[in-house]
Parts: sequence; structure tokens; C-alpha cells
Amino acid sequence: MPSRTVIIASSIGLHARPATVFSRKVNASGIPITVGRVGGITVNGASVLAVMMLGIQCGEEVVLSTEQPGSEEVLAELVALLEVDQDLLAAPFTPMQAVPDPV
Repeated sequence: MPSRTVIIASSIGLHARPATVFSRKVNASGIPITVGRVGGITVNGASVLAVMMLGIQCGEEVVLSTEQPGSEEVLAELVALLEVDQDLLAAPFTPMQAVPDPV
């Protein structure tokens, strides 16, 4: 069974944004991939809620695995994704401009 370990780089861990980016990538691959702490429970990597439920923090080591032969390239792409702080890649917050009341 192909598997890879990676240390989570996102500064707030696998919360909403990084979990969503990760799960979308898993879904796009079409390969069933699980994610979890080393030696802990694993969940379906395609489920944003399941990934967030793990509560994985920055600096924690996780294992990605699949039973699909020939999936090493997809696992490598997912590892590369998790090795980058997704929060730094996010578009900066821009507050809405106040709209003057019509007079």
C-alpha cells in the first residue's frame, strides 16, 4: 500500500482553507486517499469535514495512504501541497468599501 508522511506547514494546521484545498486535490485525483496522524485514526481525504475533524495542527506529522497501485505521483503532489503554508498563499483580505447613502 503506497503511503507518505508529511509535516503540516499551514500555520493554523488543517483548518478550513488548507483542508478544502487538500480535499479538492484528492477529489480531482480520483484516487481514494486517507489521511491521519501517524499511528492514529485515518479519514477519507476527499471529505473536508473529516479532515478538519482530525484537528491536525501546524508541525504535526500525518500519513497519506491509498491502496491504489501507481498512485505515488498523486501522493507526492499532496505531500508538496501540505508542505506549504496555504494561509500565506491565500488572497489578502480586502474590506468592503462603504457605500454612501443615496440622498
